[in-house]
Amino acid sequence: MTLTRRTLLSLPLLPLGPVARPDAPSKAPEPRETKLVFGGDVILARGVADAVRRKNDPSSPLHDMADLFSKADIAFVNLESPFWDKKPYGTSELIFRAEPETIAALELAGIDVVSTANNHSRDCYKEGVTFTLAWLKQHGIAFAGSGETAEAAHAGSVLERNGLRFGFLGYTFDQSNGNHPDVDPRIAMLDAAQMTLDVASMKRRAEVVIVSMHAGAEYWTRVHPIQTAFAHAAVDAGANVVVGHHPHVVQPVERYKDGVIFYSLGNLVFDQRRKETQEGLVAEVVFFGRDPLHYRLIPVDIVDTVPRISTTRPAQEYKFA
Repeated sequence: MTLTRRTLLSLPLLPLGPVARPDAPSKAPEPRETKLVFGGDVILARGVADAVRRKNDPSSPLHDMADLFSKADIAFVNLESPFWDKKPYGTSELIFRAEPETIAALELAGIDVVSTANNHSRDCYKEGVTFTLAWLKQHGIAFAGSGETAEAAHAGSVLERNGLRFGFLGYTFDQSNGNHPDVDPRIAMLDAAQMTLDVASMKRRAEVVIVSMHAGAEYWTRVHPIQTAFAHAAVDAGANVVVGHHPHVVQPVERYKDGVIFYSLGNLVFDQRRKETQEGLVAEVVFFGRDPLHYRLIPVDIVDTVPRISTTRPAQEYKFA
């Protein structure tokens, strides 16, 4: 049959289905302020463990800092001593092993994520690496710089706050502490080319990227060229914040392009006796949405291994704009 306008008009009307409409764009969440707080080196072994035993309180190392860290949206420190529930493999005072119950200090302070990539990562050998990661996970603390596999170590951790995702990656210049001739691929090394790839991958999963850098010369207050090159490469790759540790003393802060680099925050919980190792910094970075607003440097004094906000050195605040 040849269809004409008349025959079309004479065809029975069929019920119309629902009219397809394009999905309405989901409303983006209103930007909010998000506060990140970064601390330096934390050892829960050796002299700190002795102090814990004297006080009979495994949470005591961060008791005086708990208020500052727990009020942050995300709190970060470098965990310098692996957890291990057996006897240490050696007797050297440079082999660190934290009693598992001292994770109470991190919990009391509301620590959300730690760097596990440093020169003491393997002080309790491969079993200690495995135990530490499992113990942190069991207590709801994320980690960056090591993982159950090499892929996991380079994937880092993503924490969501206020509708934004904050990605953490970690790297170390050394993982053996002079005790191991081989390399454990589960611990991310200070390789700028690999880090650049990791940051690019992380930027597909997170709006803000933080890179932890364990590097530099111990007790140097000046920045080593290796630190500068790696930190600049991280910001060039898209990192917003680079937080450094290992020198055990405070080093300068640099605004580089759109990022901020804390080359070394010094110690937070430690048992070293040199005066310069007993003065650290806590860095507070505030974002509005994905945009950094300002950062604050809060001086810390360490008294008998326990950090306290300094009463003699004032905090300093700096704007990004």
